[in-house]
Amino acid sequence: MAELTAEAWDKIRETFERDPSRYGLPRREYGSVVLASFNIRKLGVKRQRSEATWKFLARVCSHFDLLSVQEIMDDLEGFDYLKSLMGPEFGAVVSDVTGSFPGEKGLGERLGFIFNRSLVERGDIVSDISIDRTKLITTLLEHKDKLQAAIAPHLDPATGEVLQGAKIKLPVFLTFIRQPFCASFRVVGHPGTKPYEFMAVNAHLYFGEGVDDRRQEFDALMEWILGRVQEQDKAYYPNFVLMGDLNLDFDDPERDRARIAKHVKNLNAAVGEAIDINFPFLAPHPGSKKPFRTNARLSETFDQIGFFSRDQRLPLCKNNEHMGANPRGPDYGVFNFAELFRESLGVAPLDALPKPELKEFFAQFEHEVSDHLPLWLRLPLPD
Repeated sequence: MAELTAEAWDKIRETFERDPSRYGLPRREYGSVVLASFNIRKLGVKRQRSEATWKFLARVCSHFDLLSVQEIMDDLEGFDYLKSLMGPEFGAVVSDVTGSFPGEKGLGERLGFIFNRSLVERGDIVSDISIDRTKLITTLLEHKDKLQAAIAPHLDPATGEVLQGAKIKLPVFLTFIRQPFCASFRVVGHPGTKPYEFMAVNAHLYFGEGVDDRRQEFDALMEWILGRVQEQDKAYYPNFVLMGDLNLDFDDPERDRARIAKHVKNLNAAVGEAIDINFPFLAPHPGSKKPFRTNARLSETFDQIGFFSRDQRLPLCKNNEHMGANPRGPDYGVFNFAELFRESLGVAPLDALPKPELKEFFAQFEHEVSDHLPLWLRLPLPD
């Protein structure tokens, strides 16, 4: 099936405008700010998406006051066009290409933030997150036997050269496949109030063929953030907010949630009471029995928003059960545009569709719009 037609977009717009919040898009609520993360699949040149798609993406993204975007391509034309459609009140900061060396093939992309200048101010710090050479060499030396054992099967016995097409699975973490990107921000409140101040971390972690590599990258990022947030006297801002596609292994919530939640609990115990680590999307929203899914096929929760905070006004892990009690927040959710498209186009419920029809349905928008859904978290403005 071809991508969404002009007629299909007319139906989608009509359904959407009747009640955007029906599909999880957060309302504009006075006295609150909305943080969000959205992996917009291969966000590159403008011509790769229709004008209707660009307007839809801009309409959605303009509901967010600080948006973390993954999969921005080297050509910034599409990213810049999206921001322009959102309106003059939005600013942006974007990384250089990460994941590939200049002139060589790789998983290269940019990571970026779009922010509403009326509520969010950009701080002075913008940086990649990298592992320094001393740390890398130490890791190589400490795990040389494991690394040699992992590499040996992929060497030509005659020449000792690495075999063409070798897929070596590293037994230890060495460096990120794409360097996470961070920038400092302030969320300003009413005059005379203390703003929220934090480093926002935008990450698109490794997917790969095995969960071990994925978990290694997640653990390495946790170690880096915790190491920084614990340096209270040195850290520019005392709080970190992680917003990105972490590619967590979360296809079986009953099994995976317990494992990841235990991991986060152990991290909380390790850092002590001064710092709170909170990943609200690991648990079902209050009043719901199932956790949010963040891929368009509604089978995974790859994307996350996590807080590492000293500020008791930010969402704390112990208070997640009260999320959504106040219209101004804190609250969190996912904009399920897959369900919007299904209802608008008169498609049967997805769990009732045969696999060929299901594949045909997703093919209409997984590349044109995205294969990920935007997730968001609302905070009350500082008071």
